[in-house]
Amino acid sequence: MILLLFVLLFQAVISVHTELVAVPVTVTDSHGRHVTGLSQEDFRVFEDGRPQPIAVFHRGELPVTLGVVVDRSQSMKAKEAALAAAVSALLQPSRPDDELFGVDFNDQVILTLGDQPFARNAAELTAALNAVPAQSQTALYDGVAEGLQHLDLGHAGRRVLVVVSDGGDNASRRSYKEILALARRSDAVIYAIGLLGAPPTQEEEDEGLLRRLCKDTGGIAYFPRTFDEVATMATAIAHDLREQYTLGFVPGEGPNRPAVHTIDVKVTASGRGRLQVRTRSGYISADRDPKARP
Repeated sequence: MILLLFVLLFQAVISVHTELVAVPVTVTDSHGRHVTGLSQEDFRVFEDGRPQPIAVFHRGELPVTLGVVVDRSQSMKAKEAALAAAVSALLQPSRPDDELFGVDFNDQVILTLGDQPFARNAAELTAALNAVPAQSQTALYDGVAEGLQHLDLGHAGRRVLVVVSDGGDNASRRSYKEILALARRSDAVIYAIGLLGAPPTQEEEDEGLLRRLCKDTGGIAYFPRTFDEVATMATAIAHDLREQYTLGFVPGEGPNRPAVHTIDVKVTASGRGRLQVRTRSGYISADRDPKARP
């Protein structure tokens, strides 16, 4: 009995002290080009303004759990060709070990593959995403929420959502605050391809909303101005998510720790010039959030 109690206590202690915060990081130079070949010593991670030792470091390509969240509301009807080009260019470079799924939304949210959690290949998902007609209003937040929750079924080293939409929302039950909390729990990076008018004239279009979604999670929003730029920018996203660094740190301890923590990453590399860093803005502490993913 004493031995059993010791084992259980030991396991409990280990589980408390091995919580790891994953931090996907993209580094670019002054021209927007990806900076590769950096080492762990080039990075510093700050939690709530305090430096934290980097416990895990990975650079280069990893399998990805990738969800494509597609706007199928009435406002997207005239943009179906651009949408199809974006989806095709985004999924074409996929690896065999990637986990791919789709979410379609108008005023309702639909998992594109039904009960099948992930596509067997990129072609299957591309066809399924393009088969849903455009109609009704726009529940963008609800669509993103479904995608973030579905990411938890994946096992890949990186978790990414790409939203293809004109950015408006007029039918969601969710709020932006709820979406940001879900993203912080999941360590997902969100990208967007905003298919707006030129200039944006429809009430349903909202460039700022898409920018906020991406910036808070370390992603980036693209707004193609021509049909040719749609595929180019989708390919840029596919390349970007393969060129990330992944850092991990054990969160600090102490009384009165907040539930939401800020994250800041700085990079200093001799001879590389001025570098730009994109990463998630924060995370929700697992010990303060019963909904957090283990």
